[in-house]
Amino acid sequence: MSLHRTLVTTARVLRQLRHDRRTIALVIVLPCLLLSIVAWMFSGTPTLDHWGPMLVGMFPMLVMFLVTSVAMLRERQSGTLERLMTLPVGRADVVVGYALAFALLATVQGLVLVGFTTWVLGMDVAGPLGLVVLVAVLDAVLGSALGLGASALARTEFQAVQLMPAVIFPQLLVCGILMPRADMPQALEWFSRAMPLTYGIESMQQLALGAAWTDVRGAIGAIALFVVGAIVLGVVTLRRRTP
Repeated sequence: MSLHRTLVTTARVLRQLRHDRRTIALVIVLPCLLLSIVAWMFSGTPTLDHWGPMLVGMFPMLVMFLVTSVAMLRERQSGTLERLMTLPVGRADVVVGYALAFALLATVQGLVLVGFTTWVLGMDVAGPLGLVVLVAVLDAVLGSALGLGASALARTEFQAVQLMPAVIFPQLLVCGILMPRADMPQALEWFSRAMPLTYGIESMQQLALGAAWTDVRGAIGAIALFVVGAIVLGVVTLRRRTP
């Protein structure tokens, strides 16, 4: 892996994203719109203060998973990835370059979303706002990393979209939104502990109640480890083009 080649890949992806207004709108505007609907539905109640932080952690992951998996699949289908790998560019250069590009986009997404929900929608978070931004960004980066890894399983863009319910929906069921994990059957609780979204939701729930860094650092560390693991999976499973 070469830092120079990785950064060149990152710059190329960012140039592509800059000209793709629909993708930027999907990543930046859609989560804000969804949170606006929630705030409007439950106006005058504390619902946004309770559920808002969890949704701020969840929506970026869903959106970035979809965008990244489709983007990588397009690279293979168009032959761009195959042409790149005829050059002295390794698989790690490509995957990490993509991950860095989408991490920058995820950072913008997290800053905009947290700023919008707190200053415009009036969401009140008892914990440090900086940690809310950090978790939102890490969740978005995690979605990108999972999308990079999952894209190897798809042959068409439709299959890439189908992967989202297979990868994300089971996590939504056991991450602690519908039921406290301590009340789940033991097998489901063990399963939830192996799912990355669980730690994003857990940290957001604690921050909404006023947790500090020492209370959420374990969950944040778990998210970071899942990000690294998903990137490694993406490097190992990367194919030059879709058969």
